[in-house]
Amino acid sequence: MNGTSLCSKCGADYVFENEGMVSCLECGHEWAADSASLVDRDVAMVIKDSNGQVLQDGDTVTVIKDLKVKGSSSVVKVGTKVKNIRLVAGDHDIDCKISGIGAMGLKSEFVKKVVE
Repeated sequence: MNGTSLCSKCGADYVFENEGMVSCLECGHEWAADSASLVDRDVAMVIKDSNGQVLQDGDTVTVIKDLKVKGSSSVVKVGTKVKNIRLVAGDHDIDCKISGIGAMGLKSEFVKKVVE
């Protein structure tokens, strides 16, 4: 396996290949190991804000808590509006530029989506 597949039934990433079949350890679902039946991890990525609204690339969000910037004495204040976010996989799921601070990564649990 290439390590980037998810179960096509429950979405779990605990899958293994055995004799041409892929099996899910979570739900027991089995399917053929052809690449067309595998779900890509990037496509299945769903990132939600602190209120549970689904975020998308290009959204505008507002910071809901004062956030200290590592390696600096700067603070991102509550209510700071961040435009044109980019979603990424990893520890911090949002890449963005904040005026006065620059490029940084944010966690989705500390922002809320601005509905326009």
